[in-house]
Amino acid sequence: MALGTDDAAQLADLNTIFENVLSVAARLAGLAALLMIVASGFKYLTSGGDPKASEQAKHTLTWAVIGLAALVGSWFILRLIEDFTGVKVSVFDICLPGTNCATE
Repeated sequence: MALGTDDAAQLADLNTIFENVLSVAARLAGLAALLMIVASGFKYLTSGGDPKASEQAKHTLTWAVIGLAALVGSWFILRLIEDFTGVKVSVFDICLPGTNCATE
């Protein structure tokens, strides 16, 4: 059921809302990591040989890469779980009364 098909909110609308929020959050996390990598590169280039500034830039770059690796790693782990178990852990689905959720 698609969001907004009725005037009143439905319990099934939570499926669509959760998918949208998760999609936006993952994209924002990736964008934030990319911006931090670019910012740390800019800090490093403009440090002017200052050891403290270049060390801060390296520290920012390290944590940005760790965050990006954690984001990609968590996605791979979810895909691995789905492939081995057949359970779609990345899909949020509320089983409503009167529906057969086992076959969907």
